[in-house]
Amino acid sequence: MYKGKVLIVDDNEDVLFSLNMLLKPHTEAIRVATNPDKIEHFMKLFEPDVVLLDMNFKRDAVSGQEGFKYLEKILSIDRDTVVIFMTAYSDTEKAVRAIKAGATDFISKPWDNEKLLSTLQAAMELRYSRMEVLCLKEKLAVLGGGDDGSMFIGESPEILKIKANIERFAQSDANILILGENGTGKDVVARLIHKYSRRRENPFVAIDLGSVPEQLFESELFGYEKGAFTGAVAPKAGRMEVASGGTLFLDEIGNLSLQTQAKLLTAIEKREIVRVGGTKSKHIDVRFISATNADISKMVLDATFRQDLMYRINTIEINIPPLRDRGDDVILLAEFFLEKFTRKYNKDVRSIGREAKQLLLKYDWPGNVRELQHAVERAVILEDSNILRSHNLMLAPSKNVRVTDVKNELTMNLEELERDAISRAMKRADGNISRAAELLGITRYALYRKLGK
Repeated sequence: MYKGKVLIVDDNEDVLFSLNMLLKPHTEAIRVATNPDKIEHFMKLFEPDVVLLDMNFKRDAVSGQEGFKYLEKILSIDRDTVVIFMTAYSDTEKAVRAIKAGATDFISKPWDNEKLLSTLQAAMELRYSRMEVLCLKEKLAVLGGGDDGSMFIGESPEILKIKANIERFAQSDANILILGENGTGKDVVARLIHKYSRRRENPFVAIDLGSVPEQLFESELFGYEKGAFTGAVAPKAGRMEVASGGTLFLDEIGNLSLQTQAKLLTAIEKREIVRVGGTKSKHIDVRFISATNADISKMVLDATFRQDLMYRINTIEINIPPLRDRGDDVILLAEFFLEKFTRKYNKDVRSIGREAKQLLLKYDWPGNVRELQHAVERAVILEDSNILRSHNLMLAPSKNVRVTDVKNELTMNLEELERDAISRAMKRADGNISRAAELLGITRYALYRKLGK
């Protein structure tokens, strides 16, 4: 049974005293006001769930116009507040007007205690339902979208070990720190840990701390209340609140300033947050997974990362190797991306050519899996045959590729480009040698020679 906070507004002190005595055991807290002009003050500081509002005050003992005015004021501050009108001059017309204006119920004075308690409990349950709906909307607004974690592809010894550990670590609630270069798949590992955990039915919420300006850190992580700052036209749950019950992925945690590290540490230790502009603390039940491409141990030694925060976030540590150290995993990943992008772009590229595979294995992949994904996507878009060719990968010169390899690759690329250009010219000229030579900017004799070659 939900017990909320109740505000009672009536200019009769005897009524306030009686209602306070009757309702106090059935509520979380009660505040009373004899002056309706204090409503705004109580709405903002006390934040009631239910308001019992008299319809008629000293200026107007019968019409109820004052009650309707203050009802409008209450709902303008918090439209989800449940308002119950009270009056000694009730009639059907006023009751209908009250409901249309936004009131939830109508109680006549003198009241029946059992009926009043029943009405109050129904109001509490309605408020609770409204808050649940609001919380879900806020969560959807924060979550937006996102995939459920791509396959972690690879058969190299290092990757097989990480896969085995993911299933082991996922069952605990221990905080995890994932280390690795940019583009190695730290977010994929984090999503898989959540997927195999007991929290998998609850949200996985990610936040890239490297992209959040320091002045927005608190509002993004802890949320904010309406009016907390310019532009805060409605309350919004922060990432920690949304992730409660599930997993919060703190990507690029090494980018946090010492000041924001302290705020994060406090939230992790206390397991509670306070929204910006709010006064109520909210308990959170979150499993923290953090990631960084920085040498965080060195940062601790250099006093640029708090040692106590590091102890909190790395109960378990996972190191993801760079793609250049994963051997044939490069080909497995490239084939996975090839299938993905041929479907996406409706292309008939069925396999990766031998020379292209050699180039993929020789390249050092400074951007890791992310760079490989983009290279394959671009190559699929450019390719007009059913085999992915090396020149369409368009890889930058790599420090790990030998000079002789580069020369051989360039020669092979030029030959393929020339063959491709001639084929296109011949198709365009409908097989007319003279026209094709003209399109290529060479003599007819040169074209004959190249065709023969």
